[in-house]
Amino acid sequence: MLGVVLLSALGVWQVDRRTWKLALIERVEQRMHAAPVAPPPQSSWPAVTAAGDEYRRVTVSGTFLNAGETLVQAVTAAGPGFWVLTPLQLTNGTTVLVNRGFVPRDKRDPATRRDGEPQGSVSVTGLLRMSEPKGGFLRSNDPAAGRWYSRDVAAIAATRGLSHAAPYFIDADATPNPAGVPLGGLTIVRFPNNHLIYALTWFALAFMLAGALLRIVSRRSRAGASDPGWDSRRAAVRRLIGAARNLSRDPGPDARAHIGSA
Repeated sequence: MLGVVLLSALGVWQVDRRTWKLALIERVEQRMHAAPVAPPPQSSWPAVTAAGDEYRRVTVSGTFLNAGETLVQAVTAAGPGFWVLTPLQLTNGTTVLVNRGFVPRDKRDPATRRDGEPQGSVSVTGLLRMSEPKGGFLRSNDPAAGRWYSRDVAAIAATRGLSHAAPYFIDADATPNPAGVPLGGLTIVRFPNNHLIYALTWFALAFMLAGALLRIVSRRSRAGASDPGWDSRRAAVRRLIGAARNLSRDPGPDARAHIGSA
């Protein structure tokens, strides 16, 4: 019975998780397709969270510090290569890292794509993303060697000597860059939603375990009924019940005798 309760509880938990996941997907879809807004200012940086801000569509203007770009290994629909993260200096003195997009391995060297590095004031529209401080799968960032496997904003800002850097970065949209590189707009937003399957699995296990429990109880009942001593035990129980009734009707000094005779 405890197993049935536990499996049912897991099923209910997955139903709740599915409700939460559907709400998350709807919220992100609304943010991604909304009109772009200004990113959170420096005064609001401590309050920036994934739940409240990630994937919000934003627009920001400033000047790219192309000499401070950082390449982060990436595997995209366009193949393996690198994300190009370039600091964007704003007029208020703060900086924000912008993931300008993807470049293949043969474009790793900035000298091969000088025409793709805009000069002067620019405007960037994209999705606000949260920092990725844990590195890549089974690989940790190595700032000293210039090997980056995740977009760790704080570590990149410290390595590049950026002051007043925002705790988030911006994934640039598909607006074409000069010379066609980097290639922006490759952000993939996909949330696995298998909670319904998990819930049905837990409920099915609970149902099967309950069925097995009922079958065991039924077998034991039939086994007891076919026991040769079953009738004598049942008769003894009836005599005890009858004696108890007589005792309740006549609670006199012979009560112990009644019980003893039973």
